[in-house]
Amino acid sequence: MPGVRETGRMVRRLIQLYLGVALYGFSLALTVRANLGLSPWDVFHQGVAQRIGWRIGTVLIVTSLAVLLLWIPLRQRPGLGTISNAVLVGVAMNATLDVLPPAQTWWWRAILLVAGVVLNGFATAAYIGARLGPGPRDGLMTGLVGRTGRSVRLIRTGIEVVVLAIGWLLGGTVGIGTLAYAFGIGPITHFFMPLLVAPQKPPPQVDPEHFAPAND
Repeated sequence: MPGVRETGRMVRRLIQLYLGVALYGFSLALTVRANLGLSPWDVFHQGVAQRIGWRIGTVLIVTSLAVLLLWIPLRQRPGLGTISNAVLVGVAMNATLDVLPPAQTWWWRAILLVAGVVLNGFATAAYIGARLGPGPRDGLMTGLVGRTGRSVRLIRTGIEVVVLAIGWLLGGTVGIGTLAYAFGIGPITHFFMPLLVAPQKPPPQVDPEHFAPAND
């Protein structure tokens, strides 16, 4: 039955979205506890958090909502996945940090860093593959690409260099983990994406006789 199949597809996409978003926040917390350097945006989140006394996940949520406001002049349309990403990643990140203590040995820090980057790539592929809307920062990037006509690589690099510099000046952690994330996240996400893209609704079947010429 078409209706049942379509409902099943949507349920699968919702489960994948929320598992992906939760895992995304969990993976970011791993990189924080590794204390070997964060992704550019998380360097910014951490730097702001240290300055104003908020939790890093809370700063992430507020930043995501602020970035969403920039979608308005860029004429980007958020989806369910966009709003879920903006709010729940920070919630999952804070919850993980509540139960995961900082790493005390170099080998445990290395394990947390590698696990964090790999799981973040998997989580990115999961929530994007659900096809329910991009994350706030992804939408900002694609909106600027559409407005300026510049390449995705140039716009993304420009945004991340700016937030990385501001975060570092505010006291965010930059290190080998920052490089690991920068060079690893793309290939890892690319690897998992074909496995996690939710199937689209098949086109309707049309009877070929419908287009047969009429006999006079």
